[in-house]
Amino acid sequence: LSQIIALAAQAQRSRAPVQRQADRVSSWFVPVVVLIAILTFLLWWEFGPQPSLGFAIVNAVAVLIIACPCALGLATPMAVTTGMGRGAQLGVLIKDAETLERLGTIDTILLDKTGTLTEGKPSVVEVHPLPGLSARDLLACAAAVEAASEHPIASAIVAAAKERNLQLAKVKDFQAVPGGGVIGTVGDKEVFVGQAAFLKKKGVFIDAECSTRSAELQASGFTVVLVVLDGRPLGLIALTDKIKESTKPAIEALHGLGLKFKMLTGDTRSTADRVAKDLRIDEVAAELSPHDKLVHVYQMKEQGRHAAYVGDGINDAPALARADIGFAMGAAGTDTAMEAADVVIMNDDLRRIPETIRLSRRTHAVLWQNIGLALGIKAIFLGLAVFGNATMWMAVFADMGASLLVVGNGVRLLRK
Repeated sequence: LSQIIALAAQAQRSRAPVQRQADRVSSWFVPVVVLIAILTFLLWWEFGPQPSLGFAIVNAVAVLIIACPCALGLATPMAVTTGMGRGAQLGVLIKDAETLERLGTIDTILLDKTGTLTEGKPSVVEVHPLPGLSARDLLACAAAVEAASEHPIASAIVAAAKERNLQLAKVKDFQAVPGGGVIGTVGDKEVFVGQAAFLKKKGVFIDAECSTRSAELQASGFTVVLVVLDGRPLGLIALTDKIKESTKPAIEALHGLGLKFKMLTGDTRSTADRVAKDLRIDEVAAELSPHDKLVHVYQMKEQGRHAAYVGDGINDAPALARADIGFAMGAAGTDTAMEAADVVIMNDDLRRIPETIRLSRRTHAVLWQNIGLALGIKAIFLGLAVFGNATMWMAVFADMGASLLVVGNGVRLLRK
């Protein structure tokens, strides 16, 4: 909680790029206005009606009051701070003002699958051992190694073993292979649980029956992991992970904003294609390692696309850090992912992503409206003051009124 508070405070103190431009305008605006005030004083003193000195002082002071850059100084921080406040109301932590501004330029969304599009709580639906081995023995062997892992698939396999009251052996020399699986020593034998693609690279192949069953399960949208003992396949375990209720509405809303999608997952191609078809996702890249996901982010940049990456796990952290905008799913995500991301969705509701992008676009529009209001009011009343047509009350309105209009326009962002 203290980290979230600190990040929110830091974000509100940060400055958007357009704010720096407004500050540069102000740095030129003030000396130019002082010069105009001096010229106004001299012209009215020399050519104005009597008492010329009185008219000269009144008109010069009116110019100075009108030109006070308070409204211009408030224009951008008012919009940015209010936009971030609205994000907080939505359960979205935006880490800095530049991120809020850049969000509106996003044209492509790169999405992790497990824990992002899906609930991240898979369950075992089938245990398929090869001949000569029971399903209980296969599950116990896999769960012994997976007990040392924090991956959602590992948790599901361990939970299935506990439901069947299986005793799990202790594992030694545990190793997690990103995008591949897990390896550990049970007794004096090495056990691997993970992807078939990783096994193929190691020269391990499963028999025809197991391969056929694996293909059937994957075609139905299930995730399949293989269990191997000392280089000898023992069988497979199939799992399913339900798509979040918020996923389809979020994808539809993002389509409505004109965005393209690409799903990046370590799962098999057939499983990924099934999920992508259900969700109307444009492109799919499957069987990826964390490094492969990072490569896809760089490819997007080379193509000139402004890409946001959405993920929740440690393996998503490199891509989250390098994407134009990184969205971390905060409720079930890892601290590493939240640290690497630019935006944290605190409640895991994917519908917050299109809302945040709309908020960014609205904030950008309000920001330029504020700058236009501040400069427009100043310019109109400044012209009146130079030619002696502005009273002191008009000058005060041009100063304080412009500031109030800017504040009122910025507060509109808090409305739904």
